[in-house]
Amino acid sequence: MKDKAIRTVIFDYLEENIGKIRIFEESPINDSRCDFYTVTDKLTGYEIKSDADSYERLSRQIKDYDVFFDENYLVVGASHSASAEKKIPPYWGVISVTDTDGGFVVETRRKAVENPKIRRKNQILKLWNSEITAILKRRKLPVYRGKSKSFRAGVLVKNVDDEKLRGEICRELFERDYNLEEN
Repeated sequence: MKDKAIRTVIFDYLEENIGKIRIFEESPINDSRCDFYTVTDKLTGYEIKSDADSYERLSRQIKDYDVFFDENYLVVGASHSASAEKKIPPYWGVISVTDTDGGFVVETRRKAVENPKIRRKNQILKLWNSEITAILKRRKLPVYRGKSKSFRAGVLVKNVDDEKLRGEICRELFERDYNLEEN
């Protein structure tokens, strides 16, 4: 299966099985480009390895995804199904997508668990300035308008409980309106 076919199938699968979800495609994450990630009550990264792909860049992608997402999945076509679990850390999940005579089959071969390497500040830096300001205001913290995004992200990490901060980040990304300009 090719990447485009896997995406179509996995998007339908996730929407049917997770419920309320937002999907962001082709997002730069450090030195990698994340195939897609989902926003629910957490951020989940997905790296697709279609039947035509190799594992050549996977170690770098793992490193980059690990400091950004709450959990991660490797989504593979049939040719990688047997080897996928050996190529990723034990906390990553594996989903296989195969094309059979009866249609597409999606199987979660290993469920992802919480990523131990997540750095919440990296998620905050993905937000627009207006979104960071909204979180600071909701948390009754100074907005520090003249300060850098990194400084403001540090204020949030220091002053807001990690679980609550994750919820705030997900709320902002889930509700993001691309019809509005970032300010």
